[in-house]
Amino acid sequence: MSEISPVSVAIVNQQQHGKTVFPYALFCQDSEASLADAVSWTNRQKTDLLNIANEHGAVLLRDFPIAGASDFDAIVSALELDNFPYKKSLSNAVRINRTDRVFSANEAPSEVRIFFHHEMAQTPLYPRWIFFSCEIAADQGGATPLCRSDVLYERIKETHPQFADACEGRGLRYTNVMPDDDDANSGMGRSWRSTLGADSRDAAEHRLAELGYSWQWQTNGCLKSTSPPLPAVMEVPDGRKVFFNQLIAAFSGWKDNRNDPSKAIQHGDGTPVDPEAVLAATEMAEELAFDLQWQAGDIALIDNTIAMHARRPFQGKRKVVASLAEMQTQTFALNC
Repeated sequence: MSEISPVSVAIVNQQQHGKTVFPYALFCQDSEASLADAVSWTNRQKTDLLNIANEHGAVLLRDFPIAGASDFDAIVSALELDNFPYKKSLSNAVRINRTDRVFSANEAPSEVRIFFHHEMAQTPLYPRWIFFSCEIAADQGGATPLCRSDVLYERIKETHPQFADACEGRGLRYTNVMPDDDDANSGMGRSWRSTLGADSRDAAEHRLAELGYSWQWQTNGCLKSTSPPLPAVMEVPDGRKVFFNQLIAAFSGWKDNRNDPSKAIQHGDGTPVDPEAVLAATEMAEELAFDLQWQAGDIALIDNTIAMHARRPFQGKRKVVASLAEMQTQTFALNC
């Protein structure tokens, strides 16, 4: 086993925010490096890597000897974080497990655009860390846009202060309709059985009640659920405030033959969100976007409390896998 020394590299369109860059990029320049070398280096540097991801929002690892989900699993495991199995999440998306801790990214069709969001911010359970790796880059498109939510919130406060205050003081509620069976043709296609880990309506209702949701069964077997009030703004330990939610994704992208985006989102007290302000926030997020153009073997380490992500439509075959770590819980008290 040899020692490797990846170097920090300036990449095209990399952003500067104060003393930070986004994303931070580390390239492995040792062509003889093995997976064992990369795993050993990751384990030795795990604290620094996570600190960098927290400070800068995301870290891109490129040119490491990674070939597939099992190699990616080894790198993530070397960080020694608690696994957050996808089956324990309340996410809306259909995904396919590749290992115990690695699963496919959203299985929605290639033409579907997935809008900016913090992973699982629409639920009481969310991961602190999310990791992506590219197995096969798309022939065209397929970038994963990233956005610093602390920077976005600063801009929202400057341009739409009343909306920012409403988000911070009133939080958000999310409503979605889950199908009876998994529907891989929709980015909102995960069934209520899979989402809630329930094999009966009684079990589903028990799980929803535990989590503080309200619900209504549909005549076609689908389940409409509404979350308890959840934060829309989070203050992280270093004092930064971030636009931590799924507002943009829900307002713009929660659409299929069961879900209407106009009915997906409201403030925690039941009042409507300001649609013009949401559209402005969406535009600002796009202005702040860094489009991660994948290369096979890339790994992205993302602090899910600092950076949002999305997905561009694509052509050709694209395989990106993901892993979650450190389940967190969130609650919200209305500030009326």
